[in-house]
Amino acid sequence: MDAPNLTAAEMWKDAFEGEGLATKIMPEGEITNWAEQISYKIYVPKGREHVADEILRKL
Repeated sequence: MDAPNLTAAEMWKDAFEGEGLATKIMPEGEITNWAEQISYKIYVPKGREHVADEILRKL
C-alpha cells in the first residue's frame, strides 16, 4: 500500500497495528530520503496481505 506522506503512512501503520497486524513503513526510493512530504510504502508480513485487505474493508 502507498501513502502520500509520512503522516498518512503513520496513520495507516497505527490502524493496522491497532488490529494486531505488524507493519513497516519505508520511503519510496532511498532510505536516506526520510522526509515528511515524500511518498511511503506500507509493508505487512508476507501471507498476511488478506488481513490488511479485511482491515481496509472494515474502515
